[in-house]
Amino acid sequence: MIDVSFEGFRYHKPLPNFYRVENPENPKKEISVDLLDELFELAKEYGFTGISYSKLSDDFKTKFNIDFDNVLIFKFLIGDDLIKMGPSDEKCKLMDEEFQEYGAHVFEFADKLRENGFQADLIHPLDDNLSLRAIALQSNDCVITRSNMCFFKDGIHNSFFMIHTSIDNLPYKSENDMLWVPDFCSTCGVCIERCPENAFDENEKVLRKVCTAHREGCNDCLLRCPFYRRGYDKVYKRYERMQKRRDNE
Repeated sequence: MIDVSFEGFRYHKPLPNFYRVENPENPKKEISVDLLDELFELAKEYGFTGISYSKLSDDFKTKFNIDFDNVLIFKFLIGDDLIKMGPSDEKCKLMDEEFQEYGAHVFEFADKLRENGFQADLIHPLDDNLSLRAIALQSNDCVITRSNMCFFKDGIHNSFFMIHTSIDNLPYKSENDMLWVPDFCSTCGVCIERCPENAFDENEKVLRKVCTAHREGCNDCLLRCPFYRRGYDKVYKRYERMQKRRDNE
């Protein structure tokens, strides 16, 4: 079973509270297509790659002790220059600056929703008691890779922030079309085989005390991943060819 508890980088400083608008007393539950499109365009303007949506089930909320249902996931790609930079204190500092910049914009999205009558609150991205990746999986828009990364089609080097909201009519996905990825990963494994720190145990779970991604910014597993080197669509075509060979054997 894939572990969804490892949250990645831990050197980020907490985000300041940038809210400028209070939540409404009686929040609305339905958003118009126009306002949702406006939010999406604003996200793109700030460099986000897209928005995904999670509808949390009652069982999921009980399991994780969550009292909210609807989540917007604002996704962005970590800069290529940073990804390719060697592990160092300077890299950690630059990645935190990028994290803080995107985080500040997410408060703007929350304020915009509040101004339009919706409850909107940033889910704390550094809360060790809450698995953001588990919430992301509820979107049916991502999977966990063999290297234990939360992977959206936007890119393997993605990161994200989340807002939980009163909006009930978000365009949720009912099926996940990325479920082939773990099968492809099982035929690859370069991320684990060539990890410079040997940071995976015999069950391919991340050894947090060994992995240096969360304290030094190591990205070797990401840099070697076919999804980073070639992109989602090209790897999918490669997988389809692989499946055809399997079927013909």
